[in-house]
Amino acid sequence: MSSSSPQRATAKQAKTGKPVKTAQAVSDNQLATKSQAWSALFSEPMSDLVKRYTASVFFDKRLWQADIVGSLAHAEMLAAQKIISKKDFSAIKSGMAQIRQQIESGQFDWQLDLEDVHLNIEAALTALVGDAGKRLHTGRSRNDQVATDVRLWLRGEIDLISALLNDLQRSLVDVAQKNMDVILPGFTHLQVAQPVSFGHHLLAYVEMFARDAERMADVRRRVNRLPLGAAALAGTTYPLDRERVAKTLGMVDDKGQPAVCQNSLDAVSDRDFAIEFTASASLVMVHISRLSEELILWMSQNFGFVQIADRFTTGSSIMPQKKNPDVPELARGKTGRVVGHLMALITLMKGQPLAYNKDNQEDKEPLFDTVDTLKDTLRIFTEMVGGQVNPKTGKKEGGIAVKPEAMERAAKRGYATATDLADYLVKKGLPFRDAHEVVAHAVKTAMAKGVDLSELALTDLQAFNPKIGQDVFECLSLQGSLKARNTLGGTAPAQVALQIKRHRARLGSK
Repeated sequence: MSSSSPQRATAKQAKTGKPVKTAQAVSDNQLATKSQAWSALFSEPMSDLVKRYTASVFFDKRLWQADIVGSLAHAEMLAAQKIISKKDFSAIKSGMAQIRQQIESGQFDWQLDLEDVHLNIEAALTALVGDAGKRLHTGRSRNDQVATDVRLWLRGEIDLISALLNDLQRSLVDVAQKNMDVILPGFTHLQVAQPVSFGHHLLAYVEMFARDAERMADVRRRVNRLPLGAAALAGTTYPLDRERVAKTLGMVDDKGQPAVCQNSLDAVSDRDFAIEFTASASLVMVHISRLSEELILWMSQNFGFVQIADRFTTGSSIMPQKKNPDVPELARGKTGRVVGHLMALITLMKGQPLAYNKDNQEDKEPLFDTVDTLKDTLRIFTEMVGGQVNPKTGKKEGGIAVKPEAMERAAKRGYATATDLADYLVKKGLPFRDAHEVVAHAVKTAMAKGVDLSELALTDLQAFNPKIGQDVFECLSLQGSLKARNTLGGTAPAQVALQIKRHRARLGSK
């Protein structure tokens, strides 16, 4: 129950003998005032169905912190510009502190009739501090207010997501370091191609998520611009100091200068920042989905390359032998959900004339769900890949369990060192195309005999080309193939170690 509930007000009135104005009473009064504000144009009140259809309070109330912070910055500027009195500003600060406490304690009474988070907070403020609360909205509109709130909220969420991306990269780097020398069959077209270090393979995802983090940082710069002061669409006649508000809210550029939306029409109607964020989030989820697909394949009996901890899997209701990779599968599915939100936002904006339209109320649910889905997915993948810290030992446990023997067997079945034999012949003087043809015949013979290239006798290999010598077996071994690719970005364990060192320096320790 709200601290300004009718029951408490009645008790207070009984003690003092004076009537007490409650938040509900003032809210009702504001509703009446609001109705009167456009009653001359309308012959009937809004229906309850339309109220529910047009209201956003039950999903946009998560913007409450941003709304309070933005309102306080606006009020501070109004007082500095002598548009409102210092006394009014002090009352607004006091009222907002009480509202913050009510919301945090779950006592705030969110009202459908007040449509959205902004009117709910403003009504509660006016109930607490009277006319000072009514003066808060001077020089602004809900159009620039909501644009500011969403940007402030999203800025904080991007910071959280960026930290989660770094956590996931660290988990991947940890597993990569433990498996630098483990040989995985590298695939193209899902056919065995060449042997690679399993650590090297995981670092490919680190590169993807590093780019994702770069994109998030870039998006954040464009999110972090102030629309407040654009008012409804044309600016305002009050002498606002928009740059002061921007500095107060930390909406500054890379040089510390205030970042303010420069065109009032664009300021209130722009949702590019939400679309751009959702596009970046979609790419993160695409990378998650690719990793998920590999984990699903690697876990299957046909591959058997890895295991993930039981807490990330489920069983079958009918087949007792099953251990299903539900988390990777669901993440793969949730990728479509996030990409769908991107399509929804793009479609939302494509036909809108300037400036603000009610359509833009529909930007929040896709944006909110994208943020929630992305954060949850990153958290769970970080733990699923790298494990969690055992409080007793201080070490991570329960991450990806690797099966090197299964990987090596698969690499040998696929004749993964065929290219190494071709390179060997080129170094002996054959043109690459001729070497390619020679190796194709050698692979055909090995397949007929049911052996790996490295298991063919030297005499068998020399039958294909007399330049082949005893040293060929070094390049035909999986380990030899791995070590030979010792160039920048290559799969040699020495190169993998250098990349791990680079990533650790970039990510820092945690």
